[in-house]
Amino acid sequence: MSNPIISLEYFPPAPGQAEQRFWGVFTRLSQLDPDFVSITYGAGGSARDRSDAVLKRTLALGGPPPAAHLTCVGQSRAAVDAIARDWAEAGIRRIVALRGDMPTPGVPFRPHPQGYPTAAHLVAGLKEIANFQIAVGAYPEVHPEAFSAESDLANLKRKIDAGASLAITQYFFDAEVFLRFRDRAAKAGITVPIVPGIMPVADFEGLLRFSRRCGASVPNWLAQQFEGLEDDPELRALVAAGAVSDLCTRLRDEGVQQFHFYTMNRAQLTLAACRRLGLRPKLSRKAA
Repeated sequence: MSNPIISLEYFPPAPGQAEQRFWGVFTRLSQLDPDFVSITYGAGGSARDRSDAVLKRTLALGGPPPAAHLTCVGQSRAAVDAIARDWAEAGIRRIVALRGDMPTPGVPFRPHPQGYPTAAHLVAGLKEIANFQIAVGAYPEVHPEAFSAESDLANLKRKIDAGASLAITQYFFDAEVFLRFRDRAAKAGITVPIVPGIMPVADFEGLLRFSRRCGASVPNWLAQQFEGLEDDPELRALVAAGAVSDLCTRLRDEGVQQFHFYTMNRAQLTLAACRRLGLRPKLSRKAA
């Protein structure tokens, strides 16, 4: 069996020690030879500047190609287009195009009056700017603002039809959730690769809080595995490594060949899962 294809997601670090740790993690995980690395995006201000700096440094390193996240939130179409043109001129060829969420948790999305109203419109606009390779989001357990599972799948189809060539899912913990979604997408005529988003559980309580907002379910069996481990970080790390590795192995057994890891800017759990998948670090990457 051939080695799987992986991609890695990072968020831009704050300046200082966090930035030093970030590039150490980045260098270590880049030795896994990912297909690309994606950098999350904060619209406006210092968050956007940090994203831009990480993207361009990643590009300059000559290692895994960067994929820039871009959202519709809080910006006009002209502003979004200007960002995309700048990235295209810098040599960035991949974009993860997302509608995005409002800055205040729980507030429904409201498009900018002069902005892109949906991710499908964003994809179409980006394809007019440059021949980007565009990935979009997919939701095996249905986006929390969708009217139904059917309407959510139809929205994914619109994004693909607009020019996206890859879909990356929201994280999940039961393999059957992804496999059922993959079958439904195929029946709906979606033929691009659908890549499972894998979330290693570094902070279980934080995961519970975030999952309630984004509509991802946390199964009881997973909660039971972490129960009582709040003061035992070593055992908690072993449980987390086992959970993510078992999920990836189960998906691989069902023919999944691509995985997207939400690294949370940490290396160990992603390394553990990739080792179970047969990937070994390659030592030829340039140092950050």
